[in-house]
Amino acid sequence: VPFISVLFLTFLLLFLALFPGAFNCCTKLSDEIPKGILRRVERFEIQKAAGLCHLEAIILYIEGRKFCVSPRIRKVKKWMKKNKHKIPRKKNHGKKQRRIKIIKKKQ
Repeated sequence: VPFISVLFLTFLLLFLALFPGAFNCCTKLSDEIPKGILRRVERFEIQKAAGLCHLEAIILYIEGRKFCVSPRIRKVKKWMKKNKHKIPRKKNHGKKQRRIKIIKKKQ
């Protein structure tokens, strides 16, 4: 019996390592959202219906909690257009910063 438990735990850890987003997918969506909640959103992400996540969703983060809403809600679409700056940006590691060359004009 202990061997089976260790084997199951090993497979579970392997699955989590290979598919880290598997348990972060939205599985249920809300079709309505009050405007008061939209005002408190700190950031949001767009979940595509690909890979392990089978639903298209908008993930709203408010005070450390996540809310999954339908991307078809008109209020949410309008809010997203106004708040594009709240989409988390990925940092480009390994890219060199562009240097600006200052050229002095001869007088």
